[in-house]
Amino acid sequence: MSAKPTNTLVLGLGNVLMGDEGVGVHAVRALERHPLPRGVECLDGGTGGFILLEPLQNADRIILIDATADDTPLGTVTRTEPRFSKDYPPTLTAHDIGVKDLLDAFYMQNGHRKVILYTVSIDPQQPIHMDLSETGRAAVDGVVCQILRELQAS
Repeated sequence: MSAKPTNTLVLGLGNVLMGDEGVGVHAVRALERHPLPRGVECLDGGTGGFILLEPLQNADRIILIDATADDTPLGTVTRTEPRFSKDYPPTLTAHDIGVKDLLDAFYMQNGHRKVILYTVSIDPQQPIHMDLSETGRAAVDGVVCQILRELQAS
């Protein structure tokens, strides 16, 4: 008897109208252009919202990608497995709700899945535009490579 294949949701968050704040969405779109292992679903979560709870609840493992405004150099990619409030990066205001708020609601509804969070450090004071900066493009390439390696290893 074979085990049920793991269903992995890769969820990219961000506002593509706000430059590098949309790195999560750009990363998911880039991942979709690669062959992915069976059971992996990519979802453009845009600016979030509680409508994303259902896809989260349907996944066995969740990989989130989002921008953060923290004290690391611009373009820094950080991988964490958040478990407590202190594990979440600063929330960006271009989202309807923050990653922490979304996951808190998920956990309150009995969501006990492995969550991996990839964040990219950005400058939140960018002019409004739909293109990524050079640093943002490089960070997206880095996130995509890291996630592809992680998906292949599991």
